[in-house]
Amino acid sequence: MSTDAAGGGAGAASESATARARLSNGTIARYATGSLGTGGFATLPGLVLTYYLTDSLGVAALAAGLVITLAKVWDVVIDPIIGTLTDRDLARHGTRRRLMLLGACTIPVLFALTFAVPPALGPAVAAIWVFFAFTLTATAFSLFQVPYIALPAELTPRYDERTRLLTWRVVVLTLAILLFGAGGPALRRVADDPVIGYLVMGVVAGVVIGLGMLVATTVARRPVTETALGASESTLPTAARAGLREHYTEGVRALRRSGPFRALLATFVLQALATGLMLAGAQYVATWVLESEAAVELLFVALIAPALFAAPAWGAVSRRIGKERAFAIASTVFAVAALSILGVLWAPGDWIYAPVGVAGIAYAGMQSLPMAMLPDVVSHDERTSGPGRAGSFSGVWTAGETVGFALGATVLSLILAVTGYISSTAGETVTQPAAAVTGIVVSFSLAPALLIGLSLWSLARYPLRRSDIESQQS
Repeated sequence: MSTDAAGGGAGAASESATARARLSNGTIARYATGSLGTGGFATLPGLVLTYYLTDSLGVAALAAGLVITLAKVWDVVIDPIIGTLTDRDLARHGTRRRLMLLGACTIPVLFALTFAVPPALGPAVAAIWVFFAFTLTATAFSLFQVPYIALPAELTPRYDERTRLLTWRVVVLTLAILLFGAGGPALRRVADDPVIGYLVMGVVAGVVIGLGMLVATTVARRPVTETALGASESTLPTAARAGLREHYTEGVRALRRSGPFRALLATFVLQALATGLMLAGAQYVATWVLESEAAVELLFVALIAPALFAAPAWGAVSRRIGKERAFAIASTVFAVAALSILGVLWAPGDWIYAPVGVAGIAYAGMQSLPMAMLPDVVSHDERTSGPGRAGSFSGVWTAGETVGFALGATVLSLILAVTGYISSTAGETVTQPAAAVTGIVVSFSLAPALLIGLSLWSLARYPLRRSDIESQQS
């Protein structure tokens, strides 16, 4: 064979490999649809659950924060275990689908139950009801979310293709936030009775969340037999053969051995805390600063509408300058926009929607870019630790994200308690002290800005660049 022919054959093989590595539009669309479920679950409880407890069920602000925090602490315990369980499923059956299906099929009922508390039970029993129902709902969510996050590292090995996949996931995620952030509170008002309104919201939202998750399960590999895999107990990865204790510690090992993972996770958790704090505070800003409960929908439109166009733009920026630099820029823009909202303390008004819109542009990058960086971290770890551990990473990642958002509600409840916020039951009219209104504004502006600033310090410690990932593919 001539040199030219050999070179031509190698070039054709390379082009063929590139074509195979490129994801189909159908795969991207089905994977992205899962964010209709994950975005809905992340948004609606964060937006209305604290408010539901304090202003509909009469639960004290500090107790409401405790209920949500304890429910989320459970996620910290189970998410690493679910991560190694889904790695075991992949090793033994060639698919992560089993746990995804279980979560998708159970979450609609559990989500509805969270908002189905009979008010006659009283605040104490109502708090216990919400705690157990929301804990079970969060468990169902984790069964889907952990393997869902592990999939991108296996769907494509390419640096920019992962950005493309996660960019469109975030486009759907922002649509979900808009749908649930604006539509959820609107559903709550379909009935004059707030009890019926919350129930309708819980049922409809739960069904939509479940359907989005079900579509995404089709992206996972079809189950295959152990014989077809050629697997045996002796050849499975450690996570696939481990007991309960090992399932938990495998995720901890992933965190200990991977410096890039620690830096990225710390950044993401701090930013989840910041955005979770703003999310939990939005309803309070609408009610007590803008003096209109319906203004919460306008806040969400201002936040999410720009993000629909910004997510692809951040993907284009990252292809030019790298994911980590684009991520730092997005975070800085978000922090500045959040800090400027502090001005509503002295001049409340509709101008607040402008900085919220700028924050929305930045938020699109803060969601898509770290999620596109996570598969790079997994690939980097595979070079030294071997493949098949993506679930361990996604389990710890989901636990961190969950606790970040949960602590957002906790920090808000502490601020409300310290500043003298007055809880109430449905139909009761109260007047909040000036200190409580100040606390609400601080929780929506200054506190998130400081948290984002802290996250930039941890992001500066993230070491991976495009060349580190592309060198693994040569």
